[in-house]
Formats: sequence, structure tokens, C-alpha cells
Amino acid sequence: MIIDDHSRFLVGGGLFYNDNAYNFQKVLKDAVAAHGIPAKLYVDNGCKSTFLRRLILYGFVYDIDYSDLREYNYTLGKISSNLNQIAKRMNATGNVYKADVEEVKKLMKQVWDTQKSM
Repeated sequence: MIIDDHSRFLVGGGLFYNDNAYNFQKVLKDAVAAHGIPAKLYVDNGCKSTFLRRLILYGFVYDIDYSDLREYNYTLGKISSNLNQIAKRMNATGNVYKADVEEVKKLMKQVWDTQKSM
């Protein structure tokens, strides 16, 4: 819902299954078409605030799915942890074992394979 802060007049609204940027944009466009561009716009949600700022500045908003990057960062974190454990073992014993070198090669191959898949 979009409410005039001063008069408490309901300027726009909608009933949707999901609260997302697309539905909010639809309600906002309808409200602006019916009542004009407001002098100020207060929102109660940070992501909507960012959405509005981009919409006003650029006239369009891209909704980008970053789930692949999150998975990539998670995988890199696991690989980094494994490499760190191998490095600690090498530093503690002063020896470099063939199995450790093979493990490092395997982990680096995972990094490159993950990078290529993006």
C-alpha cells in the first residue's frame, strides 16, 4: 500500500501473493499515473528504498540472481579452509608430502572448474 503521509489518503495498493520489486513497481507506477510524482517518498524497507532510488535515477531496475555467486563463494571458502589446513600441516612438520601436493592440485582444479562454469 502507498499512503499519503500527511493526509493518510490511500494513494495506491494491491494484493499480491509475493512482496517483490515487480509488484511494488506496478503499484507505484499506478499511483504516480493517478496522482502525479510525489515530492517525497518514504519507504519502510531498505530493499524498496534502493529499488526506488535506482528507478528514479535510471528509469529501470535489474533484478539479478546472485545464487550462483553465493554457491561459488561457499565452495571457495571450503577450498580455502582445506588449503589452509594443508599449509599448517606442512609448516608444522617441515615436510611436503606427495599426498598433500596432490590434494592441493585437486583443490585448485576445483577452483578452475568452478570458475569456468560461470
